[in-house]
Amino acid sequence: MERIPLLPAEALVCGVDEAGRGPLAGPVVAAAVILDPCDPIDGLDDSKKLSTKRREFLAIEIRKRAVAWAVAEASVEEIDRLNILHASMLAMRRAVGALLPVPVRALIDGNRCPALDCPAEAIIGGDGKVAAIAAASILAKTVRDAGMARLHEDYPAYGFDRHMGYPTAQHLQALQEHGPCPVHRRSYAPVAQLILL
Repeated sequence: MERIPLLPAEALVCGVDEAGRGPLAGPVVAAAVILDPCDPIDGLDDSKKLSTKRREFLAIEIRKRAVAWAVAEASVEEIDRLNILHASMLAMRRAVGALLPVPVRALIDGNRCPALDCPAEAIIGGDGKVAAIAAASILAKTVRDAGMARLHEDYPAYGFDRHMGYPTAQHLQALQEHGPCPVHRRSYAPVAQLILL
């Protein structure tokens, strides 16, 4: 059975962040993390400022040493149906809802909070200011990147393992040549324009 440390309630604050709002393909992934204040993890920072190798090392440390962590996603279909903002909020709600112990407060990266069962505070640039949000940023980014690498195996023509679905020149060229695949977001303009041709 997994050990769940007993901590003072005020320590049960989770950080929440997402990865994948900008790409043209793949799900949006969110993570929620409650760090152990008695076991700080050195080197936590905004995942975008870290090398791939450093992110992957820290993701392992977070999984081993955090009081609780959870990762969730919203699918391409949900992104197209709800829009990316609401899909991101949905993924965050799912991640926070999966945490045990239940957090008493959530700190969210950005300027909006999802509807949660606990009080929440949005912190602009939180992934560079709050360790728990940085940890969530790292988990969300590493999980999403791994998922895009798996999608590359199914759809190798698009180069998902290199650009992770972002609208790079290479990706846009592949879209022009091959058209959208099932994991492209139909509601995003570069993809929608090709569908209408």
